[in-house]
Amino acid sequence: MTVRWSLLLIGTFLAAPAGSAFAGPVDVVRDLAARVGPIVGQASTCQDIAQGRVQTIVDQFREVIRQASPSDADRDALIRNFNGFIAEGRNRMAAAQLNCQTADRQLTELERSLSNQPAAPAASSIIAPYSAAASTNPTATTPAAPVHGVTDREIRFGIVIPFGGQRREVGRQMKMGIEAAFSRANDAGGINGRTLRLIAADDNYEPSRTLAAMSQLYDKEQVFGFIGNMGTANTALAIPYALERRALFFGPISGSSIVRRDPPDRYVFNFRASFAEETAAIVRYLVKLKRIPPKQIAVLTQADAFGDEGFAGVTKAFRSLNINDPVIRFNYPRNTLDVDEAVNQLKAQKTPIKAMILVATDRPAAKFIEKTHDQYPGMIYASLSVVGASSLATELKLLGPRFTQNVIVTQGVPAVSGYSSLVLEYKNALAKYFPGEAPDYTSLEGFISASILIQALKQTTPLDTERLVETLESMRSLDLGLGTKLSFGRAEHQASHKIWGTTLDETGTYQAIELE
Repeated sequence: MTVRWSLLLIGTFLAAPAGSAFAGPVDVVRDLAARVGPIVGQASTCQDIAQGRVQTIVDQFREVIRQASPSDADRDALIRNFNGFIAEGRNRMAAAQLNCQTADRQLTELERSLSNQPAAPAASSIIAPYSAAASTNPTATTPAAPVHGVTDREIRFGIVIPFGGQRREVGRQMKMGIEAAFSRANDAGGINGRTLRLIAADDNYEPSRTLAAMSQLYDKEQVFGFIGNMGTANTALAIPYALERRALFFGPISGSSIVRRDPPDRYVFNFRASFAEETAAIVRYLVKLKRIPPKQIAVLTQADAFGDEGFAGVTKAFRSLNINDPVIRFNYPRNTLDVDEAVNQLKAQKTPIKAMILVATDRPAAKFIEKTHDQYPGMIYASLSVVGASSLATELKLLGPRFTQNVIVTQGVPAVSGYSSLVLEYKNALAKYFPGEAPDYTSLEGFISASILIQALKQTTPLDTERLVETLESMRSLDLGLGTKLSFGRAEHQASHKIWGTTLDETGTYQAIELE
């Protein structure tokens, strides 16, 4: 059945007298969501389609849901149903089952169908008889359905990180930061009497193992949602899994656009700034402050979705500064230290390179610096925050003090050496629950992400995913003591856009620098 006939069906239903043979309003809207949702999801992935068109239909359909729902439970179920079909449409595009030309055509047909419909009475005029009938046939109060991952005593969250390999330390730090925040909250009484528990699963930073780890956490461990997952390519697989189950996916260590859809995926929330924002800050710093000609800037990228995102960010930053020079790119294979080809490509450049932007993980970045540092005196190495700042510093200190010179790392959190309110709370929690562990930028990020989530959990009663999402989307100007306020909204699922700059001194310690 086409979308046009589906709309005619609901129009006919709303105009029909009470007691007719048509299905109830909830059933009709649920059927319509299966037709409208995928079209909206497909269109939302296409940059050439104005997203205002998509948002208009989303807003209109959510109003239909609101009017057609005789209870909050029905409304929440219909919203979950609609969001699921939107996710299905996005997944179709990601799997290349459709192209943007087809998506645009289907969206246009949907808009035309909507504009051609005759006016119908408000849904509330038909819903009223259903409500009245229900009130004359009271039933015994039924207990609330159990919430996945929530018991009378605890709320379980999952995290997928590598337990071994090159990225093990970054994953360990993220987990530790989240656990420090959870333990602090538990000692203060938990979430309305429930304790928070974090359960980890290992994917070894290999996307081929991510879905098995997600399933282990959701199906076996029965987690409520996910927090702090690692890896852009890994996240690209994890998010559809979470969306299909209407599970919260909060604060991943990724600045990728995959976790920043427009409009945003309902169940995906970020704390940190994006890769595009970090690379833009680096390019402005190199070009505006350090006065390095753009043709003498190159990019080292991991050969995967992470690297592609970082390279795209640099390219976009060049365009925003009206720079027409092509961006020079060198690659290295994912999950390896094989940077020799990239080093050879650097040496082959006719125009000497003066600055390298590293869209890389800690050990490959350190290996590249080791192999190029002495041949390119004064070279600036600027890395994104996801490199794992402490791990990178440790690797470079092992090589000798000269290798820490001219190394810059952008950060999505303030300096761990600082004395802001939140940083002090983090240090106190780290010392209490993980004595002997040094403050670290990644564990601070985990602590902040978990602290935001804890604030939302405390405000959500009774707790379920839909109510928690609504709480998060209503959070405005949250002041945790970061020096910048944090906010979410229906169209904004990224709390912070702030970028902090740091540079390594000769002792391998990060010092704050101004990027503007």
